[in-house]
Amino acid sequence: MFAIIICAFASNLLMVIGPLLVGRGIDYIVGYGNVNSNYLLKLIYILAALYVISAVFSWIFSMIANVIAFHTVQDIRKEAFDKISILPLSYFDNNAHGDIMSRLTNDIDAISDGVLQGITQFYPGIVTILSSLVLMVILSPKITLVILLMTPFCFFIASFITTRSNKMFKEQQRTVGELNGYIEEIIGNQKVVKAFGYEKSSQETFKEINERLYKCGRFAQLYSSLTNPSTRFVNNITYILVGVVGGICSVVGGLSIGKISSFLTYSTQFSQPINNITSVTTQLQAAVAAAERVFSILDEIPETSEVKNSYVLKECYGDINFTDVCFSYRKDVSLIKNLNINIKSGSTVAIVGPTGAGKTTMVNLLMRFYDIDSGKIFVDKRNIGEITRNSLRGAFGMVLQDTWLFAGTVRENISYGKPKATIKEIEKAAKAAHIHNFIKSLPKGYDTIITEGGENLSQGQKQFLTIARVMMIDPPMLILDEATSNIDTRTELSIQKAFLSMMNGRTSFIIAHRLSTIRDADLILVMNNGEIIENGNHKELIKKGGFYANLYNSQFQVTN
Repeated sequence: MFAIIICAFASNLLMVIGPLLVGRGIDYIVGYGNVNSNYLLKLIYILAALYVISAVFSWIFSMIANVIAFHTVQDIRKEAFDKISILPLSYFDNNAHGDIMSRLTNDIDAISDGVLQGITQFYPGIVTILSSLVLMVILSPKITLVILLMTPFCFFIASFITTRSNKMFKEQQRTVGELNGYIEEIIGNQKVVKAFGYEKSSQETFKEINERLYKCGRFAQLYSSLTNPSTRFVNNITYILVGVVGGICSVVGGLSIGKISSFLTYSTQFSQPINNITSVTTQLQAAVAAAERVFSILDEIPETSEVKNSYVLKECYGDINFTDVCFSYRKDVSLIKNLNINIKSGSTVAIVGPTGAGKTTMVNLLMRFYDIDSGKIFVDKRNIGEITRNSLRGAFGMVLQDTWLFAGTVRENISYGKPKATIKEIEKAAKAAHIHNFIKSLPKGYDTIITEGGENLSQGQKQFLTIARVMMIDPPMLILDEATSNIDTRTELSIQKAFLSMMNGRTSFIIAHRLSTIRDADLILVMNNGEIIENGNHKELIKKGGFYANLYNSQFQVTN
């Protein structure tokens, strides 16, 4: 930062010396009435040297300014992304993913433009204004007073316009985020859009958001674009007044022609930084609006901090206890109510119930994706609030209904949780997941490229890969959340075999709507409205003839 101040000072100080020398040259010619070529050549050489040196400092200043701007934006982007990684899931539940992406890309790019314009205009402008002002006072305090009286009008006009256009720039950035969120949503769900013939409706919705963006952007630009012409108008009036007052002073003998020429140049230099700043008002206002959106992420409350001296879960046996656990996504609506469960190590626990009963929420609480409102959850008799999140979550392997595969090779997707795994370890995990033979049949085997989301694979193949990914990290506990709900019956049988192999000796949680898949579970928890209304094994619950029995029988009646 010190270097950029020195370069700005040197470059602009050398520039303001030029008009003083030109004024002396004019006075020399006017005073003597003839031309002394040696004197003028000497003056020209000095001016040329000053402008060359000034240009060099200006180039160095521009280079440093670009580096500072890029580094600043890089740090902001990194800090924002790092903050996102520690935000609770509730933040992502309540904010469109496309809007979050827009803040990390479009908004930070707008900040980059604003930072660069701010640096390149601010430091040189301050030096130019101060140095020009000092020299104008030296040349003529009276004429300088004219400039000082007119300058506040520039700031008043600029402030008046920017205050009214700021709201529009904020709305513009917000609408850009909304538009990006909608585009991300539509592109990511094209099958659904086409299946329901929603193309025209999606186009109409896009048109409506795009129209709002156009309107707020147009008005923001319209108001902002008035700033520079308005300040230039005031500065031009000031220039005329300076010329008139300077002419009067020259007539009465107060100023020489050369000094008036120098003064006029300095008055232009004095107003130039103001004109330059108002010419980039649009970028600066967009940057301020974008910065508010980015810093709102940085101001978000992260996941609750780890307690001091948190325990790192190195070995886990899988004993789990829920004691009087209560939880709600919204303070006014309770979801989990006084949940009490004791689960022994190595048990297979199935959680069933209607949609919205709290099944997935229960395992989310176990993994500390959300913090409980009251009560306690223990893993191996240790309160999970005292265990580091990373070590706790590392003790679980999850296979979800929505398979997530990223663009990359089969090898990279399987080793996602263990990047340094050897090919032998990867093949061992694939064999355990019953997908090794399929992978070997691919054109490039384990080096075959998977497209984003695994679109070049069937649903069953994607599910087998996610099982292999879990087998790769060999977790002590498992969570299978509707893991076979999108699979055909034949593929489901094959996946069930993989699951049985994977669950052997591990504490496992199975969330399922297909009750036929959980008949062999050691414990079945039947949930409704956030409470466990029944528990036991399959035979015990059928014998009771309660909620589970009715649910189970109704499924088989439908099947039959």
